[in-house]
Amino acid sequence: MFQTSMYTGSKKEQYQLVIKQLHALLDGETNLIANLSNASALLNQFLDRVNWVGFYLNEGGELVLGPFQGLPACVRIPLGRGVCGTAAKEQTTLRVADVHAFPGHIACDAASQSEIVVPLVKEGRLIGVLDIDSPDKNRFDETDEEMLEAFAAALVTYL
Repeated sequence: MFQTSMYTGSKKEQYQLVIKQLHALLDGETNLIANLSNASALLNQFLDRVNWVGFYLNEGGELVLGPFQGLPACVRIPLGRGVCGTAAKEQTTLRVADVHAFPGHIACDAASQSEIVVPLVKEGRLIGVLDIDSPDKNRFDETDEEMLEAFAAALVTYL
């Protein structure tokens, strides 16, 4: 959910507004780091009950830490390992209600209880993943998944 003092409307409408803001922020900019930095800052500003928002980039068969908001994080994650690596390898969104129940979970921040990871795929090529952690179990629902996938789809047009 978004901070209610800043947005009105349904959760989906709030996400749609953030996607419009993403387009406005990134319009005309082609630098990968700048665009991912602004995207992570935008999501971090508007999502509540999250403790980490950022990106891991596909580099030589592993994910390497990219721009993020939150505590220092794991730098490299093998494809297929943990939530991020599994989502990247399978190129599918993973929404995990309790990260401690996920086989092979990599605990970069002990406060994280739930997580959603959305692959960034452009023209069939894995660019990386959007990773969002929450200190609350079961933080992310179907609307979050649907709209974060829409956010990611909008973002990859600028990458």
